[in-house]
Amino acid sequence: MQTIKIIREKLGETKKWEPWIDELETDERKAVQKLLASWKRKQSLQEKLFENLELKQQFDHSFKESPDWTVAGIDEAGRGPLAGPVVTAAVILPDHCPTLLGLDDSKKIPKAKREFFAEEIKKVAVSYAVHIQPPEEIDRLNIYQATKQSMAEAAMSLEPAPSIILADAMQLDVGIPCASIIKGDAKSLSIAAASILAKTGRDAIMEAYAADYPGYGFEQHAGYGTKSHVQAIAELGITPIHRRTFEPVKGIVEQADAMKMNE
Repeated sequence: MQTIKIIREKLGETKKWEPWIDELETDERKAVQKLLASWKRKQSLQEKLFENLELKQQFDHSFKESPDWTVAGIDEAGRGPLAGPVVTAAVILPDHCPTLLGLDDSKKIPKAKREFFAEEIKKVAVSYAVHIQPPEEIDRLNIYQATKQSMAEAAMSLEPAPSIILADAMQLDVGIPCASIIKGDAKSLSIAAASILAKTGRDAIMEAYAADYPGYGFEQHAGYGTKSHVQAIAELGITPIHRRTFEPVKGIVEQADAMKMNE
């Protein structure tokens, strides 16, 4: 009879079912049954991850009109915050991406895992591009148009150019066929990859801004309108990276301007 230690080590090294595992089903030791149940849960999770990866790849491939077509996924990060840029990313992936197992919407993945995937995406991508739309352009154009322009810039920076673009909830006019995909980062592998590059890229920018503008907590909330951020704006005023057309920033600016006029 195998010891618990040996069984634990063997199960840890086993990635798929093998005949010897059947013998564990009748092993009456509680520790063995716990190890077996844990192994089965891990295998079930792994199978779901493989299925999810396959479905996302199939979704992208369904837009190809011929085998040699390339598909670009595009997504953004930072439409809602009160401060900082919108960052968009465009990614063309190869037909098979086994190292991207577990890739999903960036909001569903912990920071450390996002960082891992960002590096892996850059390694395996046929092409990728990131565009940063500054706050002054967001104020000048409005957030929708600024995001659309940023997505277009990222798309046109890809080399080689894609055969078709899948954009997350946005229709682009860039001379390349484009499909607007609602909740695209949950359906498309290339859009999910773009969401990772956009999110990690923007987070890095906001962490750098935290050093430039201490007291606002940009490293914690990335510029979103949290209670602590709004309080910091009220106490410290706005910075050059705040979006002056977004409330409550707009109201604070107008109030400050009115006070100056009355002095």
